[in-house]
Amino acid sequence: MPLKMSISQARRLALSAQGFGKQPDSPPTLPALKRMLQRLGVVQIDSVNAVVRSHYLPLFSRLGGYPPEMLDQLAWGRGRQLFEYWGHEASLLPLSLYPLMRWRMAHAADGRGIYRQLAQFGRERQDVIARVLAAVREQGALGAGSLSTRQERAGPWWDWSEEKHALEWLFAVGEVTVAGRRGFERLYDVPERVLPKAVLQQPLPSEAEAHQGLMLHAATALGVATERDLRDYFRLEPGQGRAALDELVADGRLQPVEVQGWKLLAYCAGTPRIPRRIDASALLSPFDSLVWERNRTERLFDFHYRLEIYTPAHKRVYGYYVLPFLHRERIAARLDLRAERAQGQLAVHAVHAESIPLDAEGYQALAGNLLRMARWLGLERVQLNCPRAEGSQLRQALLSAAPA
Repeated sequence: MPLKMSISQARRLALSAQGFGKQPDSPPTLPALKRMLQRLGVVQIDSVNAVVRSHYLPLFSRLGGYPPEMLDQLAWGRGRQLFEYWGHEASLLPLSLYPLMRWRMAHAADGRGIYRQLAQFGRERQDVIARVLAAVREQGALGAGSLSTRQERAGPWWDWSEEKHALEWLFAVGEVTVAGRRGFERLYDVPERVLPKAVLQQPLPSEAEAHQGLMLHAATALGVATERDLRDYFRLEPGQGRAALDELVADGRLQPVEVQGWKLLAYCAGTPRIPRRIDASALLSPFDSLVWERNRTERLFDFHYRLEIYTPAHKRVYGYYVLPFLHRERIAARLDLRAERAQGQLAVHAVHAESIPLDAEGYQALAGNLLRMARWLGLERVQLNCPRAEGSQLRQALLSAAPA
């Protein structure tokens, strides 16, 4: 028989699994970052830099003000612990998951699971691919710009040069990997010069075993989740997710759960240990794994969330770059934030409380989070530009807040 779980229990289990617990009271250490990254299994990368590049925020939300250079070291430095690949979109993943991603590289080589245009390029332009791979092997750690032979200026977004197409195809199939970044530009090299030999020489699981491993990791990271939630974590296809789920349930590694108010059956790994309370208070990246599956976010938190970056300004409801505010087991507000570095300030352009308003303690917690974020980003102050009633309440909390 499935376990039965109230929605509040499911919420606490999900928050605990995602690494939210008591508020951090000391500077995070490198081992703490490693443990958190292993727990999450995947951190999404995004190019938008309205506050800070998105991959830096999840660790700050859970652990507090760590030096961003720590993550750079783990991702792209000597003795790296992470690699870049298509996990949940473009992502950083622990090296322990590299063997579980090799099937996706094989699919890319066969023209499956990647953009049709890229697969077509892989079939038709092996001449460019061979030339680019030879250049990477000879020179190492190259960006697409240094290889481009196009004369005209690049256009917006996916207007890639042939060399960029070749590098992205080689990256998808695992012939090159990301050795580092120059600004936000990827620098590519062959895996044997970037990844540890022990990782590259590991025995490869079968495709089915890899799918099961990814679904199990997703279940551990999410706490309690439906089949669709689980496969979305590493972007598995429906057939892959369902087949893996059947095997995991059959051998007892996952067990079914009926969550109050959920129409679909959920699953959890092992016997769940549900905390009695979660005291976390945190600003979340729009690309945080706690909220990136929007339907699950609504089921768990009754929080409807959509990114409005690409929505015309006059049609936006909440703002350009809106961060949810997690407080005491619920998402209590959302803020349109911007790091205005030239002015040395973290600008709050809008504060929107949810249906249950924040109390005085909640606004104090929000003020503390904003002050800590500003300090972490090297900004001198929090600038409040919100004319709403919530802005007035936050202003009072900022004025009375102790130094973060």
